[in-house]
Order: sequence, then C-alpha cells, then structure tokens
Amino acid sequence: MTPPRMIRAVLGALMAFAVLLGLPLQAGAAPQAAEVVTYDASGAQEFVDVVNQGAEVWNQRVKNVQFQPANGGPADLTVLADDGWPRAQVDGLGRGTVWMGRQAVDEGHDTLRIAAHELGHILGLPDRRTGICEELMSGASAGTSCKNPNPNDAEIAEVEQNFAQGVVPERRTYLDAVPALR
Repeated sequence: MTPPRMIRAVLGALMAFAVLLGLPLQAGAAPQAAEVVTYDASGAQEFVDVVNQGAEVWNQRVKNVQFQPANGGPADLTVLADDGWPRAQVDGLGRGTVWMGRQAVDEGHDTLRIAAHELGHILGLPDRRTGICEELMSGASAGTSCKNPNPNDAEIAEVEQNFAQGVVPERRTYLDAVPALR
C-alpha cells in the first residue's frame, strides 16, 4: 500500500471510529492529498518529452492522482521505447510499464495521444476501440488523423473513482494495435 493510500485508510478508519463514538466531525475538512504515481521515462529515448507532456495532460484533469518524475528514485511506472506497437503492462493501479512503440508512430499516430492513452491504462482505464477521437481510450481505432490527447469527462470520472475507491485492476498487458486496420 502506497503512503497516500495508507494515510487515507487510517484517516477513514479514524473518521468511522469518531462517527461510532458520536463525535462531531469538522465541516469543510481539508481535501485529501492526491496519490502520487512516480514515473521513470529515462528509457523512453526520443519520447521522454512527450511522456512528460502526457503526464501533464492527466495532471491538469484529475485531482485524486498526479504523475511525478521519479528523478532517480524508485518509480511506480517505467516508460520505455521500442520498435513494436505501443502497449502497457499494468501491475496494479498506478503501477506498471509502458512501451512507446515506434510502429504506431511510423504509421502516423500522434505521439502525445499515444503517451496519454498508455498512461490511461496505468490509471486503470481499458481499451475501448470505439473509433471516436473524443475518447482517449479509443486509441488507434480513431485513426491517424486523430490528434486528441485529452481524456473525456467519463474517462476523467472513472480515473477519479478508481483512485478514490482504491480499485485494483487485474494485472494485464494492453496491446493497442488495431488488427482490423493493419
């Protein structure tokens, strides 16, 4: 359990205990701190800047979780570059490995959309493959003309809920290739 989750669990238990004892709870209590997901993009090669931009896309839109560079310390997330298709190995909420695959870039897919999409998997979002550009998790199914790196309101709400409730996604790998288009 990460320190922010542990703190939230302890605070929740204390609040529940206070309610059981009939103690008044102060209205307008300070908001809970966002969970921090540290990432190491040093292996992302030419994609380091775009990974940082993808993290910032999420940081500007969600409150319950924030990406921060690990800066040489331990990382919850590792981002690498290779010649395959982009993919994410999710090892738990906020933990795993992302590969920025050059194959999708070579086929014309937008690098910032790829980065934000793959980070979405780390935040607990699955592929949706709807072909709708306004849905970040539609991924490559939206085609190479889609440059939208922003999650929509439903995707933002799902991430907020995942981190508020401590959802634990199953360990899995998302391969974002669209076989029908290849």
